[in-house]
Amino acid sequence: MLIVTTDSIDGRRVAQYLGVVTGEAILGVNIFRDMFSGIRDIVGGRSGGYQSALRDARMHALADMEEAARELGADAIIGVDLDYEVLGKENGMLMVSVNGTAVKLG
Repeated sequence: MLIVTTDSIDGRRVAQYLGVVTGEAILGVNIFRDMFSGIRDIVGGRSGGYQSALRDARMHALADMEEAARELGADAIIGVDLDYEVLGKENGMLMVSVNGTAVKLG
């Protein structure tokens, strides 16, 4: 399935708009990952734990959105928007939400 952030797909015509589809993923942030991330921030470098958590959350949210589009019989999802939020008491949760328009291509 084609998933794009643009409102069209080069060389393809949107034959039917099937509606908005969404996906969400909420992950808890591990205290040990927080500790080691803080150390990396002090000495420099990238926080692999957070990068991995973001990647996993994004993949899960996109997969949920794609499943919703397949249930509608879509060929593609256009106009995709990804949002990241920190939630919960003491910002202990990470949420990735994604939405787009499921379409049939002609």
